[in-house]
Amino acid sequence: MSSLRNAALFLALGICWGGSFPAIEIALVELRPLLLGAYRFDVGALVALAYVFWRADDPYPRGRSDWGAVAVAALLFVVANIAFLAYGQRYTTGGVAAIVYSLNPILTTFFTVWLLGEGSLDFRGYVGVVLGVVGVGLVAQPSPSDLAGDTTIGVALVFVAAVAVSFGSVATRWLDPQSDALPRTAWEMGFGAIVLHVLSVAAGEPQPLPTALSAEVLGSLLFLGVFGSAVGFGIYFGLLDLLGPFEINLVSYVVPVVATVAGVVILSEPVTPLTVGGFLVVVAGFALVKREAIRRAVDGSSW
Repeated sequence: MSSLRNAALFLALGICWGGSFPAIEIALVELRPLLLGAYRFDVGALVALAYVFWRADDPYPRGRSDWGAVAVAALLFVVANIAFLAYGQRYTTGGVAAIVYSLNPILTTFFTVWLLGEGSLDFRGYVGVVLGVVGVGLVAQPSPSDLAGDTTIGVALVFVAAVAVSFGSVATRWLDPQSDALPRTAWEMGFGAIVLHVLSVAAGEPQPLPTALSAEVLGSLLFLGVFGSAVGFGIYFGLLDLLGPFEINLVSYVVPVVATVAGVVILSEPVTPLTVGGFLVVVAGFALVKREAIRRAVDGSSW
């Protein structure tokens, strides 16, 4: 039963995060990227903070390292991540964005080795990192005559979002926060939402109230806030304790499949052979970077 529960939660997390990519595309029809992110995390923070105050023994981060981790995560995980991701999805599809985003485990390993000095990358590991970048290049499909095309711009912006998340996860570990992850995450979403609202106003974005939005956009925002943020992060941190970082990060390769299928069914988005090929190259790069962890997981899986 425990294995079935873990597998069900893993699939639910893939659906929550994979479904977020087409939901962002729908919301971008009426909202600019920064305000979209602000509204998303308004909802996510309210749900997460309500849960934390209801269930957590200590709902507040404590000490300088905890609040430092909250600040770093709010700026990188929430603000930079969501801003660049939403801007990127103005130029490309959710499926393509999700594939670029699946570089996260590779980038996180790279930053962990170089910034924290944990672990190492041998020749095959570096080949895996390069393969990941090559896979993203195949997804972008740039041509010498159209290097500034929409898809290339969108992939580049989403890549920056993936770098922000990967670097943010390593920087948060370096700060060594002591409080539980879920309360910190709730506060990160709240502070990130405030910063996104300020940036949205400063950038001169139109500020439609939620009451002025269509039912489709409101539904997308609710999905993003409740399932893509509050529920998704809750499942993630719960499985992280049960399965460990390697197995839970495999969700990065379920998310693009969900996002691509949802994009085809809901938005009639095309899927090209190069897009599929690029995704498989990224997965091959991950397998090279994480081959020792894969070997250990095969020998004794937590599922």
